[in-house]
Amino acid sequence: MFHVKHSPVKGRGAQSDAVPTRFGLATREADGDWRDYVESLDGPPVNLRTTVTEERPKSILTFNQSPDVPFDRSVNAYRGCEHGCIYCFAHPTHAYHDLSPGLDFETRLFAKPNAADLLRVTLAKKGYVPRPIALGTNTDPYQPIERDYRITRAILEVCLEARHPVTITTKSDRVLMDANLLEEMAREKLVAVAISVTTLDPVLSAKLEPRCATPAKRLMALGKLVEIGVAVHCSISPIIPAITDEFMEGIIARVAELGVQSVGWIPLRLPHEVAPLFREWLSVHYPERAGKVMNIVREMRSGRDNDPNFHSRFNPQGVWADLLRTRFKVACRKKGIGKTRFELDSSRFRAPQVDGQLRLL
Repeated sequence: MFHVKHSPVKGRGAQSDAVPTRFGLATREADGDWRDYVESLDGPPVNLRTTVTEERPKSILTFNQSPDVPFDRSVNAYRGCEHGCIYCFAHPTHAYHDLSPGLDFETRLFAKPNAADLLRVTLAKKGYVPRPIALGTNTDPYQPIERDYRITRAILEVCLEARHPVTITTKSDRVLMDANLLEEMAREKLVAVAISVTTLDPVLSAKLEPRCATPAKRLMALGKLVEIGVAVHCSISPIIPAITDEFMEGIIARVAELGVQSVGWIPLRLPHEVAPLFREWLSVHYPERAGKVMNIVREMRSGRDNDPNFHSRFNPQGVWADLLRTRFKVACRKKGIGKTRFELDSSRFRAPQVDGQLRLL
């Protein structure tokens, strides 16, 4: 269920509080009190405040066996993401905690201050076998609250000490706050960074991903990382038909000029509550083309809003998908750019110190 807004919610991607129902959690029924009429009387919320709750998990390294992703382990320093990207596939994770996958996801955040300590203990365990740890697989490790919490930096410091490889995915130029660490890790072949660039239009970006760094800042960050020797990848994702696909060739040209040698694209995915949230966003920002956008999405997804199946979820089919794929290949060929598989070094891993105990070797 959604509370439909007739005007944009300022500074946020989601346009309503989606009520979570998938996990059998109780939902509030209208009973005639003031809360049922607050929005009709006062209008939609404006300048929603972001809150952060600190949590202390007992473990931090998550393993997966998904056959279509290039990593088997990840660390997420935060839950929820203030960037507010309306297309983010992580929105539904808040539903599990009886919170809205809509506005709650981008305003009610959770931070894990002990993440680096937990990782240190995990890496020090006897028998641990290193493989690259992915940061930013669920929510952005460099979202605005990282400026104060610096949890991602602490994680990188542990990984540098242990000579443990890391991959980072972000939409923020805040990654440059850790340029000194990244440069040192790059010399040891311990890090690769992917930055997502969705559009070159800052006005469109402000609607799609309202609290992300502007496209210009993300491009600047890509260029700076190239300069200091970090392996970088530009992800043109997601590509939203009839909204962002027009920028594909321009983004490829810009990153090629910056010396980026790896670029890829990911089609729009709309799992679970993301589909109605995105439809609502379209109705607010692009009502005149909402039907066209969703028709193309369904054409690429075998008539559905979303394809959840391994492999095919990242590999849309049909005429529109073939057109996007061809455009991407032609643009990359013209600029002499491709998709690189970065080989990070796990061979020099050494268990980190725990509780001040020195390593024997």
